[in-house]
Amino acid sequence: MDADDLPRRKGDLAGQLAAEPLDSLSVDELSARIALLEAEIARTARHRETAGRTRAAAEALFGTSRPALAPSGPPPSGPPPSGETGR
Repeated sequence: MDADDLPRRKGDLAGQLAAEPLDSLSVDELSARIALLEAEIARTARHRETAGRTRAAAEALFGTSRPALAPSGPPPSGPPPSGETGR
């Protein structure tokens, strides 16, 4: 199973990263952290582009307008609208 297929953890990971203290990190560790974050930004941007192409292909195939759904549940009871006998 791919890591991207796993359920997401609760909580905002970006918020957790932003809350981490950076004072104890060396310049080299900070540089490595920046490189890792930049790689993650690039990966996310690539995925966004792929998702956009997939959505555009689906919209081209199925159209952008969605048909109205019929109401669910039993048909309304009572007399038929005026002028109709219901037979």
